[in-house]
This record gives sequence, C-alpha cells and structure tokens, in this order.
Amino acid sequence: MQPILLSLITYLPLAGALVAFLCPGGSQERDRAARWLGLWTTLVTLGLSVLLWVGFDPAQPGLQYETRLNWLGEYGITYHTGVDGISLVFVLLTAFLTPLSLLAGWRSVQTQGRDFVAMLLMLETALFGLFSAQDLVLFYVFYEATLIPGSLMIGIWGGQKRVWASLQFFLFTFAGSLFMLVGLITMWLKTGTTDIPTLMETGFSQPLQGWLLLAFVLAFGVKLPLFPLHAWLPDAYTEAPTPATAMMSGVLSKTGAYGLLRFGVLMFPDAARVFAPYILALGVAAILYAAIVAYAQSDIKRMVAYSSFSHMGMIAVGLFTLTAEGIDGAIFQMLSHGVVIAALFFCVAAVAWRAETRDIDALGGVARQMPILALLVMLFTMANVGLPGTGAFVGELLVLMGAVHVSLWVALLAGSTMILGAVYMLSLYRRVLFGTVKGTVGLLRDLTAGEMAVLVPLAIVTLWMGVHPSTFTRLFDPVVMQAVHGHMASGLSAGAAHGGAVQGVVHLASR
Repeated sequence: MQPILLSLITYLPLAGALVAFLCPGGSQERDRAARWLGLWTTLVTLGLSVLLWVGFDPAQPGLQYETRLNWLGEYGITYHTGVDGISLVFVLLTAFLTPLSLLAGWRSVQTQGRDFVAMLLMLETALFGLFSAQDLVLFYVFYEATLIPGSLMIGIWGGQKRVWASLQFFLFTFAGSLFMLVGLITMWLKTGTTDIPTLMETGFSQPLQGWLLLAFVLAFGVKLPLFPLHAWLPDAYTEAPTPATAMMSGVLSKTGAYGLLRFGVLMFPDAARVFAPYILALGVAAILYAAIVAYAQSDIKRMVAYSSFSHMGMIAVGLFTLTAEGIDGAIFQMLSHGVVIAALFFCVAAVAWRAETRDIDALGGVARQMPILALLVMLFTMANVGLPGTGAFVGELLVLMGAVHVSLWVALLAGSTMILGAVYMLSLYRRVLFGTVKGTVGLLRDLTAGEMAVLVPLAIVTLWMGVHPSTFTRLFDPVVMQAVHGHMASGLSAGAAHGGAVQGVVHLASR
C-alpha cells in the first residue's frame, strides 16, 4: 500500500485534469463543474498527503514509499520514486497550496475556467513527480513538465504583458535546463546509470564535480532565481494570475533550491566547498539588491515579487554555508516562505480586485473598510520580516547560525534582510492600510467567506511553524545530519560539528 499511496498522490491530479477536460455542458456549467472537480481532487490529494506524512518514519533518513519499475533498464534508467524527509515536506507544501490557489482563482479567473483548473492540476502532478523522483531522467522529465502549465497560465490568464512574461519564463527556464541535460548525460556516460541514490555514492573526481556543479547551478539558479539570473521573475510574478503567482512563488521557485541541494550540496560536496564563496556572494547580492528595488516599486504585486527574490537569496546563503544549521534553516525557510509569500499575493489580489488598481499611491485607508484583511496582512507582513513567533524567524535564525560559522560579515549582510524587509514591508503596510481613504477605497467590503477559507489556514500554518517548528525539522534534520556525518563530512566547514545544536536552536526559537 505504501508505494501505491505515493503514486496515487502523484497522478490523481493528472487524472482530475483529464476528467476536467471532458466535462460536458455549456461554457458556464462546464467551468463550474471543472472547478468543483478540481477542488475535490486537490482536497483528496491533500488528505492522502497527510496520510503519507502520518505513515512516514522520521527516524529513518533513507527513502520510504519507494517504487522501482523497469523503464529503460538496458540504459540504466528506471522509474524510481520515493521520499525522504526533505522530499516529504515539499510534497506537503505542494498539496497544501494547490487547493488554496484554486479557491483564490474561483472568482478572479473568469474565462476558460475548465482549462485553468486542468493546468493547475497538471502543475501539481509535475511538482509531486519532481520532488519524489529518484532517477535523474525522471526528475528532468517532471522538471520540464512544470514549464507547460506554468507558462500557459501566465500567457492565457495573465495581465497586459502576459505574452512577454510567459515567453521570458519559458525561455529562461528551458535554457537553464539544457545545462542540466548536459550534466545528466555526462553523469550517465561516466556511471552507466541515472539512479540518484547510486549517483550520490559515486566518487566523481573533483574537476568533474566542478563542471557538473556549474551546470546544475546554471540550471537551478534560473528557477531559484540566483542573482543575476532573475530577469524573468518580476514580470512573471506580476503578470501571472494570482493562483499561478502563488504556485510559482510558493512552490515552483523552491524546485530550484531543491535541485541545488540535491544535485549540488549533497551530490558534489568537494565542488560545493569551492563554489560556496561565490554562491554566498550572489545570495547576499540578491538580498540587498532585491530589497532596495522592492522599496522603489509603485505596484504592490511587483514589490512583493522583489521581496520574494530577496528571501530566496537568504535560502541560497543557507544552502552554501555547508553546515547542518544553515541547510536545515534553508529548508525551513523554503517552507515558511512558500506559505507567507502565497498569502501576501492572495492579500494583494483581494485589495486589487476590489479597488481595480495595484498602484500604491492610489490606495490608502484600506484598514478602515477591511479590518479583518488588515489583521491578516499584519500577520503575514510580520512573518515576512522574520518576527519571532512566525516560521520565517526560525528559518532565518538557523541560516544565520550557519552563516556565522563561515563568516561574520556574511551573517551580518544576510541578516540585513530582516531590517530591509521591515523598511519596505512596513512602509507598504502604512501607505496602503492606513492614511487617508483614497479613490474607491471607501466602497470596499471586507473579506468574503471564500477568501477567509484561503487566508486563515495560511495564517494558522505560519504561526504553527513559528511556535512548534520541530513538527517539520524532525522530518528533514535526520537526512541533513546523515549527509553531514557521512559523505559530506570532508567537505564541510568546522561549523558542521555544531550540527547537533540544530534541535536546540529550534527549541529556543519556539520559546
């Protein structure tokens, strides 16, 4: 039953997408049926993912729920899936955000609703497959599969510049993935297999590790994105419809960080040690550059997009500290950021849909008309700047603990994200939520029941991650610690010796 459960989670959304395409009736009836079908499909998938979580044994750092089928066995390529603690948390994040994104688009996506539901479900299947793939070819197939629904959702249901934004997203990601394909083929020629656990145990020479890691950094650095490979992000996040923006910023960008972790830090530890100073510098550059640019924005959604870019720089710093604390913090920050950034985009959409503008200067006094929204936005704003008691604080604390072992200057510059984030986020909150009521703001009405159903679960999880972070760290920390004390041991800095302190730090952060 266990292997079947993971396969069911992966392909149930795809089956729902196919059924949605076949929904009969007129345009409105068909779209309504497809929306309800999609919602129930994603909710059932979420329930199955919770069962996967309940049945998972965090004490075993190896793969669980494995399936291995002979696909192209004569070429060393198999259909191999399974999850460890790292994969599991991203499966849960995907399953959690998808039904909320579908609900958020219930009203805002008014044309071709059936097709939009199908695209969202296809994206969910691709993400599940990507996070559970244990064969590099299979990973590449699912990684490329995310491009199709992602670019179509931007290009069909996006804003005025949607075609350009969709083209940028597709070309940047596709060009980056070509480097992954080259690295994949090189590893296959060297070993005769693309099985990821086998490749993890293969002792590649240090020069080859360097070239392979460079290929994967270029591939995943686009999706993360790393500075200066971010040119596609502002337009894509701004022009995409809100559900697509939430999925792209909340989950899809995490595939880049996940790839860098799997096929960089864990697979090529010697090369990662050589690359670390450069990636750390790029991460710090992203934090500072994106924060400054965010403050200069006049479009709310574009400001939040740059905020996301800044926080992804923090994740890159955590991964390449090459310490247990830093890696744990980066993973936790990915989860927290996925929840918070999706919530912020949903809040922006709630205001923009009513006021028919995203211009910061055209808004003011929203809190008087929408007090419930104002309360929730305050929570998500505080989470975005790393206030203690929220999940972001735990992730950033662990990242900075890891960064201190590398360089005090890196820790100080990376920690500036809290100060800079507070500057532009609190400024945004003051200008939009308080002040004089402007334009049509006086006619706004507070959140509907449907919008509350989207935002309240996100608020609960944000606080849950801040108050009880060990719920999640206990899943992936054993995998990280095994890597630290195993094949990565020779490639890690002295800070790795402090890895046992991770749970102590988590306990302290939750107090």
